[in-house]
Amino acid sequence: MFMAPDPGLLRLRTGLRAVLGIGLAVTVAELAGFSLTASITGGLAALLALFTVTDATVRRQAATTLLLPLAGFPVLALATLLHDHTLLRDAAFLLVVLCGVYARRWGPRGHALGIFAFMNFFSTQFLHAVPGQLPELYAAVGIALAAAGTVRFVLWPIERRTPPPAAPAPLPGKGLARITTRQAVQATAACAVALGIGQVLSEDRWYWAVGTTWWIFVNTVSRGETLVRGFRRFLGTLLGIAVGMVVAIPLHGAPLPTALLVAVCVFGIFYTAPLSYSWMMLAVTVMAGLLYGLLGVLDPALLVLRLEETAVGAVCAALAVLLILPVTTHAINDAWIQRALRAVHAATAASERRLAGDERADPSPHVAELDLLLGRVRLSVAPLVHPLSPFRERKGRARQVLALLDECAAEVRGLAAGAADPDASHDARLAAACWRVETAVEGLTSPGAPEPAPVRQAEGPDPAHHPAPAALGHVSGLERLLAALDEPLRTPPGSLLVRS
Repeated sequence: MFMAPDPGLLRLRTGLRAVLGIGLAVTVAELAGFSLTASITGGLAALLALFTVTDATVRRQAATTLLLPLAGFPVLALATLLHDHTLLRDAAFLLVVLCGVYARRWGPRGHALGIFAFMNFFSTQFLHAVPGQLPELYAAVGIALAAAGTVRFVLWPIERRTPPPAAPAPLPGKGLARITTRQAVQATAACAVALGIGQVLSEDRWYWAVGTTWWIFVNTVSRGETLVRGFRRFLGTLLGIAVGMVVAIPLHGAPLPTALLVAVCVFGIFYTAPLSYSWMMLAVTVMAGLLYGLLGVLDPALLVLRLEETAVGAVCAALAVLLILPVTTHAINDAWIQRALRAVHAATAASERRLAGDERADPSPHVAELDLLLGRVRLSVAPLVHPLSPFRERKGRARQVLALLDECAAEVRGLAAGAADPDASHDARLAAACWRVETAVEGLTSPGAPEPAPVRQAEGPDPAHHPAPAALGHVSGLERLLAALDEPLRTPPGSLLVRS
């Protein structure tokens, strides 16, 4: 929990860079004489630019950062102009939710622009911005994006030395079969209910319920993922409120210690986000409490209201994914596992061709794809292996599948490394073993396909007189692992890996 590995100190460097970028944005806004509302708006814009822009290349990241104002400025103007027109404001907010989630079909760029648009509407409610402040808010956001971009792409270009991992291609689908379309409908319906209930709880702070619902839908696909994320958000908020009672309230908004603690929270958000949504939400909640302290409105009742609004948003998100166009966890798991198995086959086939003398065959792209897909499999299976999951049998099978797929990846990497060796020789038994791997993958990924045959010793010369190459050992290992995957994946209809 406290000693998670940080290869290359990437999370540490990213967290420190975020503090630098956001600190620079706020400092410039303060030196320019902007109001506290504008300075906070700029700081949030810088945070979003550094947190949500995750394109696969630095060039694309820079382009997305430049496009953020196109998504944020119109929404910022709309939110401030409709501030005192409740019904129109609520309808506009829900339209932003719908468009923001729908935009995720265009990959990381659409994802970032959708979040930035939503948060510009949200921040105007949080700060009670009015139309007269709009020019100042535009200037603060523009300065913040410039500061964040300068730190990210000029002063501390981490991604130039450590390229970010590419995201696997999204699961296909058309119309209501497309996951982003279903999520757009789910999120809009959930936010509408959360908005109504949130306004019953508080006419001034209702937006926390909507914000909770929105963020629960970020980076989730299946209903199992969404339910687990909702629980983690509530847990993180509860812990953050407890910390805020001890830390934020006694400060009474004192500028210097508050600014230092906000910097610590920013670092915590970036450092913990890849590992734990609950820990990240703890940092977010404490930061929100500190900002309320700066605005002079923080008290224990406000923090309790924050928890109530969070509970409302989490429940609304849960009901939406259960009742409206549900995307089952089993279907998502099955799709990602099948793609991972096909990547195993593709890497094996490319390695075999390379060993046979085809210099154009390159297994490395398939190995990289397999690593990305395994990350997505772990994310989709996470609801089942969660400590609070009641499905003990399925939890055991899910852990078995993850372990076997990780072993498959290790064998594939070894095979690809052997194929890259110019001195490696081809063995006649290798082609037969690769064919059996292909047959095993087909058996696991094609409905109604016959079960794979038991692993048996490949025919060929006596290994005592003709030692098998290392590549054959890796392929034989794959045969064994694929045969072992048959039991947890081929289960009766009533015992799906995940049925939720």
